[in-house]
Amino acid sequence: MQRPLRGDYIQSKSILKIIAALIVLILVAGVIREASPYIFKPKPSTLDEEIQIEEVANGLGKPTCLSWISDEWLLICDTHTQSILALELSENIFSEPQVVISNLNNPHGVLLWNDFENNTKKIFVSQAGSLNFWEITGGDTPLEWELGNLETVVEGVATGNHQQNAIIEGPNNTLFWHSGSTCNVCEEEDERSATIIEINPANGNYSIIATGVRNSFDGVWVPEIGYIFTDNGHDWSGESYPPEEINLLEIGGFYGWPNVTEENPVPLGSIPPIGNYTPHSSVNGIDLRPQNSSLPGGNVTLYATVFGSWNTVIPVGKEIIRIDLIPDSSHPQGWGVEITVVIENLATPLPLTFHPNGDLYFAEYAHGTLYRLT
Repeated sequence: MQRPLRGDYIQSKSILKIIAALIVLILVAGVIREASPYIFKPKPSTLDEEIQIEEVANGLGKPTCLSWISDEWLLICDTHTQSILALELSENIFSEPQVVISNLNNPHGVLLWNDFENNTKKIFVSQAGSLNFWEITGGDTPLEWELGNLETVVEGVATGNHQQNAIIEGPNNTLFWHSGSTCNVCEEEDERSATIIEINPANGNYSIIATGVRNSFDGVWVPEIGYIFTDNGHDWSGESYPPEEINLLEIGGFYGWPNVTEENPVPLGSIPPIGNYTPHSSVNGIDLRPQNSSLPGGNVTLYATVFGSWNTVIPVGKEIIRIDLIPDSSHPQGWGVEITVVIENLATPLPLTFHPNGDLYFAEYAHGTLYRLT
């Protein structure tokens, strides 16, 4: 057998070194790309000349929820300090954030609940694996509240890749709780994972009202249409699949996960989304444009955050979108969507909510910054 020439050996070794160097460069570039939204704070740009954007508050840690409880007070979930923060808005200027509830476990939702039957107020918090509340006495503002003992409504829900997210006021004095999957694609052991759950806050009784919902971050009621909720498609099925979803709730409905594939995007017995968006872009916070808002849209216009991709070669998302609901006779639920990007060049926009006066607020997770759209 002829021995390989020394020159061939040296050339092969050089090629291997080049390949190894390229692999290292690709890995380093990937790390830099994923870290960049947390290191650099881009300047947002508006794509609609009718919309103005303004940075209005900082120092919010890692915000995952926003909830206006009055014209003056905004509650914020902060997963950095594991607390609920309160901001006061006075003459269009925000106060410094103040902690009102602490020692939490990844809070992702907060709701002030008026229990008219018992003439009390409660503050509900969605945490990883549990839904809890505190009874409120004392003054009317968060800084005057006196909190009772921690009470548990639901506990022991499995967590993993995702966790429990928004808590929304439902019909008939119930709550809607969004519960994410524990994995990318799997058969869940806990029936409460990858669902939307309706809960009676008085006694903790609950029922699962939607399944096959991989990771729904938020939802909103639209009068005369129903409950609209976002959902994140699974990872590692290519750059162009699956899309992010906008869904319309049907009680007892199955929404496809984990059975969805590119070849079979609407598995037998499942409800298709009324709208799709850029795969892996992560559509999350969503709210209905109120009639008194100056932002473009009508009575069935929603706005949503698009957090941004983490596993695509070309980054996508990092924007605010406008979602207009439109009648669609081809869809089994009778609705479709038209989606328009209105703000781009963001870092990691996550929670979003309208103020009672019609202004839109959203927070960036990476930098703890609050923005206002008018």
